[in-house]
Parts: sequence; structure tokens; C-alpha cells
Amino acid sequence: MQEKVIHLESISKNYRVGTQVVHALKNVSLDIFRGEYVAIMGASGSGKSTLMNIIGCLDTSTSGSYILNNRDVSRLSDNQLAEIRNKEIGFVFQVFNLLPRSTALENVMLPMVYSGVRKNERKKRAVSTLTDVGLTDRMLHQPNELSGGQRQRVAIARALVNHPSLLLADEPTGNLDSKISEEIMKLFAEIHRKGNTLLMVTHEEDIARHAHRVVKLKDGEIESDVVNPDPVY
Repeated sequence: MQEKVIHLESISKNYRVGTQVVHALKNVSLDIFRGEYVAIMGASGSGKSTLMNIIGCLDTSTSGSYILNNRDVSRLSDNQLAEIRNKEIGFVFQVFNLLPRSTALENVMLPMVYSGVRKNERKKRAVSTLTDVGLTDRMLHQPNELSGGQRQRVAIARALVNHPSLLLADEPTGNLDSKISEEIMKLFAEIHRKGNTLLMVTHEEDIARHAHRVVKLKDGEIESDVVNPDPVY
């Protein structure tokens, strides 16, 4: 029996905008299993960013329950959520969010500082992870000395370095040209082959084709949830 990393049960999220209530998500239920590679798609306003923020413990739902690795995170405090974000979830964003005056190596070491990893182990793991993403010769460069694709590889290494249960990528190729985008998607495929669970939010059909399962949202609800029979590698 497959192990669930994520179990969402009847998740709703409402926002108040002036006197109006916006129903961003409406009773969304979703399971994601260990080792899956899932793309979440939808037009602007479909609810995909709201769903990603809830899954990433960056926001909480109005109602419903969210179980991450058998732990109900929908009832945790802000401090507990911060700890889960650091240890359980690796984030890759469209904007790379790297510290501009720190080297690639220092950027990748940072999450381990908050996890209490000892300094010599931090460096060892950061070097190993940067090597895995093909940046052996760029570790001591600052972000402004790296290309867009290299900066995204640093961000991916930083997301992976704490060995998270889930890698969450939000429009990971949104700031990259098509050639570099393909390179990044090949890297994600390699990460997935190593057994990582990937959840990618995208509005681009050609990017979603790399995933093994595609969940489409429309007006805050799941419109379809299908297995991709022929993912791109």
C-alpha cells in the first residue's frame, strides 16, 4: 500500500475583500503519495497558489484538515509550522530568493543553520548537494555571478539539503528561457528518480507534461486529476 505524504480533506479557504468574501478553495480533497511527481495546474484565480501556500504551510485553511506525514498540520502554531517548513518541505520559487551577498555554498548551508546541523556537517552536505545539481565549480560564486539557470540550481540545492519529505516548486521555470527551462526540468526528473516526492505548480502545459500526474483546478475546485501516461524526460 502506498504511503501518503499529503492528505487534504475538504479544504476550503475564504478571504474577505472589503465587504465581499472570496471563496479561493471549495472543499478540496487530495492525496499525494510518497515518490509521486504531481503538477497542479490552473488559470489565474483558479486557487492553485492558495492550495500551494496551504500545502507549504505558508497559510492555513478556513476549514478542513491537512495531514502531512501523518501529522495534522491544520491545527499547529506558527512556530510549529515554521519548523515543518524548514524540515519537511523544500521550496523552489519562480524568483530564486537567494541572499545576494552570500555564496552559493552559504545559501545552501542556511536552512541547516535553523535545523541545528553542526557546522562541519552543514558544509559537507551543502557541497554534496551542489555537486548533485551540477554546480561543483560555482560554489563560491555569489548570485550576481551566476546565470539564471545556475541560480535556480542553487535554489533547488537549498531546497533539497535538509532531505525534505516534499519538494514544492512554484512556477520553477517562470523566469527562465525555454532551453534553460528544459535543463531544469531534466534536473527535476533526476531528483524524482532518486525517490523524492515532487509537487509543482505551473500554468504551462509543456512544463506540466514532465509530471506523472496532473491535477487541474478551476474556480477553487478540482476539475480533473489524471495520470500522465507519457511523461516527458
